[in-house]
Amino acid sequence: MKVRVDSGRCQGHTLCAMIAPDSFELSDIDGTASPVNEIVPDDQQDAVREAVSSCPEQAISIDD
Repeated sequence: MKVRVDSGRCQGHTLCAMIAPDSFELSDIDGTASPVNEIVPDDQQDAVREAVSSCPEQAISIDD
């Protein structure tokens, strides 16, 4: 699975980093998220899927 964050849509709500802290990191400048790694390890995939569905801006996408 690959994960991507659309930086133009992300508003820094931080929900993804709270749900999947090993998969998302937040910018110190504006709080927007980016993936720690594009390829999501198997043990983090469920949390990343939850983060995708929880993003209010629908800024996170995954490719299986």
